[in-house]
Amino acid sequence: MPQDDFYTKMRAGLPALLRQWRALGQADADRLALILAETARVAKLGEPETTPSGSTLDSWSTASADDIPLWAPRTAVFLLNQMPARPTPDSDAEACAWAYCWLRNRSFDSLQAAHEALPTHLKASLHHALEAAWRDQQGLRLV
Repeated sequence: MPQDDFYTKMRAGLPALLRQWRALGQADADRLALILAETARVAKLGEPETTPSGSTLDSWSTASADDIPLWAPRTAVFLLNQMPARPTPDSDAEACAWAYCWLRNRSFDSLQAAHEALPTHLKASLHHALEAAWRDQQGLRLV
């Protein structure tokens, strides 16, 4: 039976973030992979060694989270937050991944500041996941 802790849920939700990007992005898989990699570089969300192919992006959307470089879901959250479609997480695991990436993408002084900075349409759906992500992040700072 899989663990039911935040980190396990977050890792399980990473492919879902990429599926959202694939589903809502208005281009073919190769173009969406290019946009993801270039945005990661420009927005300083990661430094992809190479630009992934569309088939790699498809693979990450169904892969074990261990196979996904963190820059990809971080960038997907960055892009999804800007979409007029106002996407929200489809599961608890995806909400955990979304909240984790939200905290990794920006620096916040408090949980309240992180919550207030969320786009309005995400405040309710990420409320509990953001609290768990914040506790997880603060716990890691103690190590």
